[in-house]
Amino acid sequence: QHSASELILVEDEMTDTEDNEEEDLGVMDDQRSVILHLISQLKLGMDLTRVVLPTFILEKRSLLEMYANFMAHPDLFLSIAAGATPEERIICFVEYYLTAFHEGRKGAVAKKPYNPIIGETFHCSWDVPKDKVKAFRTNGASTVSKDPTKEFGQDQPMCYKLRFVAEQVSHHPPVSCFYCECKEKKMCVNAHVWTKSKFMGMSIGVSMVGEGVLYLMEHEEEYVFTLPSAYARSILTIPWVELGGKVNISCARTGYSATVTFHTKPFYGGKVHRVTAEVKHNPTNTIVCKAQGEWNGTLEFTYSNGETKVIDTNKLPVIRKKIRPIAKQGPLESRHLWQHVTNSLKEGNIDAATEHKHRLEERQRAEERQRVALTTPWKPKYFAKEGDGWLYLNPLWKT
Repeated sequence: QHSASELILVEDEMTDTEDNEEEDLGVMDDQRSVILHLISQLKLGMDLTRVVLPTFILEKRSLLEMYANFMAHPDLFLSIAAGATPEERIICFVEYYLTAFHEGRKGAVAKKPYNPIIGETFHCSWDVPKDKVKAFRTNGASTVSKDPTKEFGQDQPMCYKLRFVAEQVSHHPPVSCFYCECKEKKMCVNAHVWTKSKFMGMSIGVSMVGEGVLYLMEHEEEYVFTLPSAYARSILTIPWVELGGKVNISCARTGYSATVTFHTKPFYGGKVHRVTAEVKHNPTNTIVCKAQGEWNGTLEFTYSNGETKVIDTNKLPVIRKKIRPIAKQGPLESRHLWQHVTNSLKEGNIDAATEHKHRLEERQRAEERQRVALTTPWKPKYFAKEGDGWLYLNPLWKT
């Protein structure tokens, strides 16, 4: 199999300047009539996978790129491996997990990322300053992990390199995979997600079916995790996004697990974006950490020894991803593939955006018909199906 590195030159990557803020302040009157017309044709609980949604509700990025933005705090991610004990490592994972959503879901307005087309890929990386990656609870004092490859042959010895690749591996059902690794920290994550949307009256629910696995090779630990559902609320006025549902994180080897609950706002009163979590050592049935707060606001962690810690997600430093300029990207890479739709949306030319999007979708349908006629199934570039899931072809644990 081709290794990813020979295809993608990291040297070509530049700091991303794209801003994911969506400024639209609600739905215009002419757009409202389009949505009303669309709603009139939908039934409650109906699967929206094959429903073509109006272009003006699109966000200017692909779903594959949105998954990359879950890694906007790569320093917290890399710190998981620095935890001294299994308990510290799972708590670090929960801290990272709870802070991962606010950057991926930028802006108050609910917009929908582009549905990736089959074969679409997205590559990026992060340079993470080593002094930002700290062991758990070492306030300010940076600890050095025992790392034999210390500063060897790197052009940026002060940084760890975190690489990310995502690929759309299936069209029906729509399955996205992503894989992220840091060789120096001997850690990587492999995930496959199938998005399923359904119509719920004045909101749209999107469940993320699938799971991810975080591998910490130095500790021989695997953490299996799931993802919450998302809801686009008040789709006729100012739509906004809410996360909901229970997710689990568990490590079979150490016996630790965590439950994270994203609470949807009750009909009357109550707060939005509330999240609670608890980390448990299953063999002894003890709760070692509890967390509560808002996933896009302040989170408070309480540990079994009585200590507490507060994380304000809005004050966390964001490390910008690095991505190759469009001119150096392949035809199926997200930003290259969607560039005309994105540019038209930026110019506010909805008709042109719709036209470009329609062309991409038509091409995908034509290719699909051809594959059916020739009975040649689609073969992804970076991932292979294994059981119910998908695995990156060249993961760290194989090298």
